[in-house]
Amino acid sequence: MMGEGAAFPEAWIRGAVFLAVFGSLAVLELWSPRLERDELRGALKSRRWFTNISMVVLSSLVLRIIFPAAAVGAALWAEARGWGVLRLAGLDGIVGGVIAFVMLDFAVWLEHVASHKIPLLWRIHRMHHADTGFDVTTGLRFHPLEIVLSMFWKAVVVVALGAPVLAVLIFEIVLNAGSMFSHSNLRIDKRIDRWLRRVIVTPDMHRVHHSTDLTETDSNYGFNLSLWDRLFKTYVSQPKKGHDGIAIGLSGYSASEAARLGRSLALPFVSRPSAYVRRS
Repeated sequence: MMGEGAAFPEAWIRGAVFLAVFGSLAVLELWSPRLERDELRGALKSRRWFTNISMVVLSSLVLRIIFPAAAVGAALWAEARGWGVLRLAGLDGIVGGVIAFVMLDFAVWLEHVASHKIPLLWRIHRMHHADTGFDVTTGLRFHPLEIVLSMFWKAVVVVALGAPVLAVLIFEIVLNAGSMFSHSNLRIDKRIDRWLRRVIVTPDMHRVHHSTDLTETDSNYGFNLSLWDRLFKTYVSQPKKGHDGIAIGLSGYSASEAARLGRSLALPFVSRPSAYVRRS
């Protein structure tokens, strides 16, 4: 779907931005952490980081094998054939790009909701929620199966929209950066946080979603734009026990288990006690 010359710079651009964002957030977390817990320091943090970073490496390798051109390649493929609603409507350029970005963000929000509501998808997605810590690496902790399914869904949406190639590239970069930022253990002034979350998902907003309380898990699904949770009434401002008292992870799954790479990869294929099973 995408020539080797086009794929090369796309991969390097995304990789360079990823390293810059990850490095910056990792340093800022050390400088101004929001929470200070065992999961976020010492040996347990090291094991968590190894597992979470290994997960993104494995997912990237699998994705390059199955979808070597990824979402940008899908956009080029649709462009070469003149396919897509936006193209048929004559909405190219900046206007088409903005519409495509917003609609792709909604598509990812919808996919995230589905991953909680559909039992089979939840079996895969729950590995992300098993992490008892909450920092920049949690934003990378997605099972390879979930990454493949997500890319397939995004490719379908990109082709259906006829999304401009540049808009898709920008979206993929922002989505990755937004996932790391929204999961970061970064302390942000409450006044700034209130202003930011009117537009984007902040760490304090998304941390609620990682609560062991299922009523809180069923909220704040967004990674980038915060408007979808407000629009569909899934927005929760603060956790019941406050951020210092919030329990993060999944009931029935220990911190040591979540920090093991093999256990995490096997999670979609194993059964757990009833307290651990996601309600539909």
